[in-house]
Amino acid sequence: MSTPRIRIRRCNGAAVAADSAFVLYWMVAARRTRWNFALQRACEHCAALGLPLVVLEPLRAGYPWACDRFHRFVIDGMADNRTRLRGLDRVFYYPYLEPAPGAGRGLVEALAAHAALVVTDDYPAFFIPAMLRAAAPRLPVRLEAVDSNGLLPMGIADRSFPTAYGFRRFLQRNLPAHLPDRPARDPLAGLADSDLPPTHANPLPPAILGRWPLATLDDPSAAVARLPIDHSIGAVAQRGGPNQAAGRLSTFIDRLLPGYATDRNQPELDATSRLSPYLHFGHISAHQVFDRVVAHERWTPARLADNAAGRRAGWWGMSESAEAFLDQLVTWRELGFNRCVHVTGYDTFDALPAWARTTLAEHASDPRNPTYDLDDFEQARTHDPLWNAAQNQLRREGRIHNYLRMLWGKKILEWSESGRTALGTMIHLNDKYALDGRDPNSYTGILWVLGLHDRPWGPERPVFGKVRYMSSANTARKYRVRRYIEEYSAP
Repeated sequence: MSTPRIRIRRCNGAAVAADSAFVLYWMVAARRTRWNFALQRACEHCAALGLPLVVLEPLRAGYPWACDRFHRFVIDGMADNRTRLRGLDRVFYYPYLEPAPGAGRGLVEALAAHAALVVTDDYPAFFIPAMLRAAAPRLPVRLEAVDSNGLLPMGIADRSFPTAYGFRRFLQRNLPAHLPDRPARDPLAGLADSDLPPTHANPLPPAILGRWPLATLDDPSAAVARLPIDHSIGAVAQRGGPNQAAGRLSTFIDRLLPGYATDRNQPELDATSRLSPYLHFGHISAHQVFDRVVAHERWTPARLADNAAGRRAGWWGMSESAEAFLDQLVTWRELGFNRCVHVTGYDTFDALPAWARTTLAEHASDPRNPTYDLDDFEQARTHDPLWNAAQNQLRREGRIHNYLRMLWGKKILEWSESGRTALGTMIHLNDKYALDGRDPNSYTGILWVLGLHDRPWGPERPVFGKVRYMSSANTARKYRVRRYIEEYSAP
């Protein structure tokens, strides 16, 4: 099955070049060789044009929050991709680590001068949209951005949705028609089965490789240490890459999914999928995860409910745990992508719903006792042992247990001088430390703390107004947290 047209966005008016040397896939978000619509589209062009494929996977040194933690996770994936692509006929893998901010400028244009066209990943957040907008008019050939982000194509909706319930209804009405349109498990198989003459030759001009040399990936730690990035944010124990992602998926499906509905909010059980970093860096596809859930549940689309009522449970016709997980993977995750596509300033205070901005403004002068500044929050210097434990987990492991991440944000709001200050603190800490930060889904979660995709709650409270309130005391009464606090009592 060919790549669905709804997932392909043409970014410039240039044509496909004749007499070119290769098709270029500029891999920037879907950093994987399987279940990848963008790679599949590039391979389709190779087959149609009779050309080999060059896969450029660059990693900038000058992106915001560049540090050992994120670089090492991405480089782990690059090593997996190199192993997967090494020696394949008709494919040349080009990993590039920018040795200094700006050193990679001009590389894509130089490659495009020898390419029939450029295919890249469509991703609606962080610096990638601006990067594609800047590159598109400079390229001498067609630039196509392909959406490999979720089960529902981003181009289906023509608006954003104020609530998860509204988006869920839209998804339930529209998703069934797109469920059969899954990316190929192995898009490279199409090249292997094509009539293209086999070649192991490097199709790149020596001048390009001389100026922008291939990355050395044999020792990821050494590669990271050489780069001019923030070395104070160290790598975490969790390794990156498609291979690790597939292993984590198997562990979750086989051991944890059956108890997900009842166990996922228990910090001491840690029964969450822990797939969000792999989804964020493109090391695993939502389609791949969905495929494993479908196989586990022995599910077919015939079990879908007839009506699209927007309910969290019952529509899929799966077990309670599978439906709870899919509501996170599909509804909430893809709601974040929808919002980044359609909302300008999706990560700003002014993008909150009017009721939330109004109630926070009405309580802006309420006394805060205590208040903490950014350094206090970052160093986990508050009076609350549970909050400090969550922040220490973020600093140490690049994640916070899902339920506690909500509490973490609510207390930042309570202890900050304003809602705007709280939002800035949350984004700073999450983008700086979290493996799954800088992502549509994480921005949605952070702004949910301030009322996004929620409703007004009563009774009205100091500082929060009508924004949903959470407390550490209530959390400790509902869930077992003693061992969690002990484990993360120190950074």
